[in-house]
Amino acid sequence: MNATNADPQEIQKFSELAHRWWDPGSEFRPLHEINPLRLEWINARAPLAGKKVVDIGCGGGILAESMAVKGAVVTGIDLSDKALKVADLHSMESGVQVRYEKIAAEDLAAREPGQYDVVTCMEMLEHVPDPASIVRAAATLAKPGGKVFFSTLNRNPKAYLLAIVGAEYLLRMLPKGTHDYAKFITPAELAHYTREAGLEIDAFKGMSYNPLTRIYSLNQDTDVNYLVACTKAA
Repeated sequence: MNATNADPQEIQKFSELAHRWWDPGSEFRPLHEINPLRLEWINARAPLAGKKVVDIGCGGGILAESMAVKGAVVTGIDLSDKALKVADLHSMESGVQVRYEKIAAEDLAAREPGQYDVVTCMEMLEHVPDPASIVRAAATLAKPGGKVFFSTLNRNPKAYLLAIVGAEYLLRMLPKGTHDYAKFITPAELAHYTREAGLEIDAFKGMSYNPLTRIYSLNQDTDVNYLVACTKAA
């Protein structure tokens, strides 16, 4: 297995919390709260019913399962054994069928190039040593004309203040050390990676959190969290 583009400390960090993945009151609460937003955004741009989908860095399967509920045939991949076991168990309990596999994105791309209508990679790029390699793998996995979706964190003082100081230390929405500011990715950098991988950007979308109302919303502010929709050249 090609696990070179993975940080063992990152895998360990999420593995230790894996048993709490589906607890909406746990450290994964933000994932539960943003999932309906990102799911509907993806589904609006690539209607999921009947589509063959792969979710890179699926973790405990929150997004993967919700896409399957929309009627997609979903494969979720990750490098954390514990997270995948949690995902499998929840899939059995919920009756929502998802195929999970422990494999690196690059290895799956080599094995199944051009096999997927939709590729998603959400909240993962900022946790790997070489995000451009993941983008290339995502592009390789997509069929010609297929849709590829990413979400990540911008790198600027505002993102540091809100995503790390605010979310991890003040509001304690996330465990301390969840994010490494040096690994955050600017929209310009991600646009460069996608172009090099043969993807055309369709849209950028920002995601914001209001600490007073405790509500997330999609908007045009990409200063902190943002999503990107791409199309692979036909």
